[in-house]
Amino acid sequence: MKKLLFLISIVYLFSSCTNNNSNIKLVDARKFDITIDDKKVSLFKLQNTEGATCQITNFGGRVVSLWVKDKNEKYTDVVLGYDNIDDYQKASAQYIGASIGRFANRIAEGKFNLNDSTFILTKNNGDNHLHGGVKGLHNVVWNATLLSESELQLNYLSIDGEEGYPGNLAVMLTYRLSDKNELQISYTATCDKDTPINLTHHSFFNLNGAGNEEITDHLLSVNADMYLPIKEGGLPTGEIHSVINTPFDFTNVKSIGKHINDNNEQLKLGNGYDHCLVLKGSGIRFVAKVSSPKSGIYMDVITNEPGMQLYTGNYLNEKIHIGKNGKAYKKRTALCLETQHFPDSPNQSHFPSCILKAGESYSSYCTYQFGLE
Repeated sequence: MKKLLFLISIVYLFSSCTNNNSNIKLVDARKFDITIDDKKVSLFKLQNTEGATCQITNFGGRVVSLWVKDKNEKYTDVVLGYDNIDDYQKASAQYIGASIGRFANRIAEGKFNLNDSTFILTKNNGDNHLHGGVKGLHNVVWNATLLSESELQLNYLSIDGEEGYPGNLAVMLTYRLSDKNELQISYTATCDKDTPINLTHHSFFNLNGAGNEEITDHLLSVNADMYLPIKEGGLPTGEIHSVINTPFDFTNVKSIGKHINDNNEQLKLGNGYDHCLVLKGSGIRFVAKVSSPKSGIYMDVITNEPGMQLYTGNYLNEKIHIGKNGKAYKKRTALCLETQHFPDSPNQSHFPSCILKAGESYSSYCTYQFGLE
């Protein structure tokens, strides 16, 4: 009888410990168990002591799922993603949840001058180079080391000439899910030749849950009083404009949808928000906050980067973006907050320099911290 009571007690304690995250439905790791370019692809799980859970694949260094608690004590998956590696290899999914580089965003005409030489890059966005090209960091298999139950280290060597870039670039990416419900993302890199570098993270967030409704109800504030206007093709004009009296003014909290459909030439060019905001301050600092009135979840953004690309999922298409659990990802059902250097920086001398000198170290840091309000 005592033995029976003991077993019942153990079962009760176990169920009590796991009850709070019983609604978490993790992606099946077996659907990522393949080989690409003679490298093994895997799906890794990170978890903190608070119960938050994140899944990451070393194919493209992608965040596949991220479960955080909502105001009803239920866990919500707040990033768009796919159930299997096959879908991630489709062109329609190429940037979702991915690590981006060697150069995030666009480089005009796929070329730049450096040290009296002209470098020709892969053109994969009309006449321009986008997000590191066809074989950018989003489209390769990284070497992976699970450091602990909450920390994953990824490494990749981008060889001299890859996608047209100079130098052998060694990149280390570390994901850490802290007990403060922070998804910490840090990049370090070195190169044996001078080279431009601009690394970022490209998760598509919906704080109501992946695939649930538009994010136009989300409230956003950004510590930025300037932004970069764009021209056709999404390239910056080279000008830096004030956000005051424009739809790009998020210095005070407002809903993302408040001005997104305004009769504004910049919004028309981007089909919504797809612009780099110039962040105030320097060093590692708080730069933005987004929250959902429905779920009660908020997300703070902390970075050392000078800019942040605000993208409101303007080209998501429910016919081709069928994600986890068969959910269709419709237009504007996610937003990206990509901390980075300015687009086309190699060709804009007045933008902050993106050149990594040979033998020096590059460091980029971004944290997405989640909480409830």
